Amino acid sequence: MKKLLTLVFVSVLGGIITLSAYKLLIDKDQTITLEATQEQPRFLNANYDAKTANLLENNALDFTVAAENTIHAVVHVKNTAIVSAPQSLEDLFFGRQSSSRAQVGTGSGVIINKDGYIITNNHVIAGSNSISITLNDNRVYEAELIGTDEKTDIALLKIDADEDLPSIPFGDSDTAKIGEWVLAVGNPFNLTSTVTAGIISAKSRDLSGTESQSFIQTDAAVNPGNSGGALVNSRGELVGINTAISSRTGSYIGYSFAVPSNIARKVIEDIMEFGDVQEGVLGVSILNRNSKEAIEKGINEIEGVYISSVEDNSGAKKAGIKNGDIIKKLDNVEISKFTDLSGYIKTKRPNDVVNVEILRGDEIKTIPVKLSKSDIISVEFINMELRNLPSKFKKENNLTEGVLVQKNENAYLYRRLGIRPGYIITKVNDIEINSVQDISKFTQKYGTDAQDKIFKLEFIDTNKRRKEVIFE
Repeated sequence: MKKLLTLVFVSVLGGIITLSAYKLLIDKDQTITLEATQEQPRFLNANYDAKTANLLENNALDFTVAAENTIHAVVHVKNTAIVSAPQSLEDLFFGRQSSSRAQVGTGSGVIINKDGYIITNNHVIAGSNSISITLNDNRVYEAELIGTDEKTDIALLKIDADEDLPSIPFGDSDTAKIGEWVLAVGNPFNLTSTVTAGIISAKSRDLSGTESQSFIQTDAAVNPGNSGGALVNSRGELVGINTAISSRTGSYIGYSFAVPSNIARKVIEDIMEFGDVQEGVLGVSILNRNSKEAIEKGINEIEGVYISSVEDNSGAKKAGIKNGDIIKKLDNVEISKFTDLSGYIKTKRPNDVVNVEILRGDEIKTIPVKLSKSDIISVEFINMELRNLPSKFKKENNLTEGVLVQKNENAYLYRRLGIRPGYIITKVNDIEINSVQDISKFTQKYGTDAQDKIFKLEFIDTNKRRKEVIFE
């Protein structure tokens, strides 16, 4: 019995020793295995390189400095206009005059120097009786309208402050690149001091279909109230004046458009120095792509713009530019479509010299061209297209005033008064009209009510007879 118990005890003891040794050794090995480290995969940008790493490390996409340097120089613009309410049948029956009311519009503006000069859009202040400016610190000033340009939709205002004002320096919109980050600063929906970010989506956009304007397109959010505000680059430089959006709803849906800063700067400098815009003319006509003639000539896919004709006595004619030449560059700025050309020329004045790079046959040439002064400037006025009279015509007909009626789609003036194309408008409300700029000032003053504010027109008919019409 003792031998049996001793055998069982030894067996149990041996099992315990064996189990303990197994657990100790195996667990130790297992622990070592679990603690072994493995290199984890890294997820990097596909184009990650030293340059990218440096940009990210230095916060290249931090817009706080640009925003801080611009937000105080963007102002709120309030336009108050007195408009006449429609006259009812009851008013007509009792001989009552139509009532008037104040109509308020708002937008944005950009202070461009410490003396209080402000750029905004012409449509923001059109028809205004008074304009007030609210700064970012809530100070309010009455503004003076210095001048406007309807074609580029740019207006220049001035306020008199007691101290130097913050301003935004001009950048070079010609060197702005597609894909470059920009900020839109303005007052959408009266939400003052709003900053949004996006990139430049395209340049030289034509919204009218007439190729008369050249916009910068961005995807920075812009809404009603942003008009006249600043489009700035990441350095806080002004590269555009926010002007329009593409929308089916009236609000931002992805695209906004700005007048390039080089055009805006030239316009306001002209207004300050000359009182109106000085337009330089190259003197060429361009064959539009996708036209029947372009397709027939096999030039629909050319890189550049094809010159279909050169105007007599123009700078281009005098410099030796010919029909069939293809313009590739202007002053080293690449030209691929007409809005590239027209947008660049809008930054120049008469007598400026532009280096025109052309392709003639297989040969590349650079020809300096002195821009001439435009004698054919038109404006829309109460459904009529009016043009300046050529200086030669004025001299030959002993005229010192007047603008030519190029087109008349105003049914009342055409059918009832007989004012037809070829007539010359000489006075409006006893105000002598010397150029379309005088017409623009009248339109600027009264806006959409311009036709209702006319009480007298004086004109010269096609038989050179002077006439006048009084409206009662």
